[in-house]
Amino acid sequence: MLLRTFFIILLSLFINAALQAQTDSVPASDTVLVVKDSINQTIDSLNRADSVLLLEKSPQAPFFKRFDTALFRSHPFYRFDNAVQMFSAKRQWAGKEAFFYILAALFLFFALFKNSFGRYLKDLSKLFFRTTIKHRQVKEQLMQAPLPSLLLNILFFFTGALFLSMVLERLELGASFGFWLLLLYCAVGLAAIYLVKFVTLKLCGWLFGLRDATNSYIFIVFTTNKILGILLLPLLVLLSFTAGPFNQAVFSASLLLVGAVFLYRFFLSYLSIHQQIKLTFFHFILYLLAFEIMPLLLINKLLVQFLS
Repeated sequence: MLLRTFFIILLSLFINAALQAQTDSVPASDTVLVVKDSINQTIDSLNRADSVLLLEKSPQAPFFKRFDTALFRSHPFYRFDNAVQMFSAKRQWAGKEAFFYILAALFLFFALFKNSFGRYLKDLSKLFFRTTIKHRQVKEQLMQAPLPSLLLNILFFFTGALFLSMVLERLELGASFGFWLLLLYCAVGLAAIYLVKFVTLKLCGWLFGLRDATNSYIFIVFTTNKILGILLLPLLVLLSFTAGPFNQAVFSASLLLVGAVFLYRFFLSYLSIHQQIKLTFFHFILYLLAFEIMPLLLINKLLVQFLS
């Protein structure tokens, strides 16, 4: 009887211990979840504290209260506590303002020149397009006006540089340079090319005793440049502010115009030089290939390697 009672008490204690172990094992998972939740809350609070510190250290956070924050907190109709201010990023607008300003400056420059030296401009167009029979007299008048000649040469350098920069942009060359830097390089390049050409022709005329012929050729070259600088002005406007097939047509027409003007310059050069010295057409073609075409091809190759 005593032994039986002992086994019953021992069994009841064992069952009670098992039940306590089972009930304690259930909240263990709950405690794990509670610990995880507390860790997440701690991380969130730390992140919030870090964001507050970053907001205080950011240049957008003021030292004193902002006027709008104070207004929101004390407004009689609506109030916001802990209002969050959203700052939008600065938008960069990529328009064609540069083309507009440079073209406006070029047109203003040409308008001032036309009002100041209208007679020079008329004589220049008459001489170039052969609309007058007094070629020698008009040529002497133009050569005695160095200031308008210099101004039109400057106009050609800038209009030619702007046209070359557009051509390079279409060919996807010089993309690493900015617009103004590329325009400056083109203007300096044109000025350097024609300066070297001028010095070389003057030196050749002095060495071979052909000063009159070389002076006539130099005059025709720079006269052609002046006319080309004027003709490019309306085409530059169309190339800058049009798009689509019409822009492509204007670009093709501008290339044809430049080519036609240079061919006409070669024709006038041959007529002028042929009257002064005994020069055959074959030798003139050799001169063009050696001193006109080949240097342009070399410059084009170096330009592509430099800008690509």
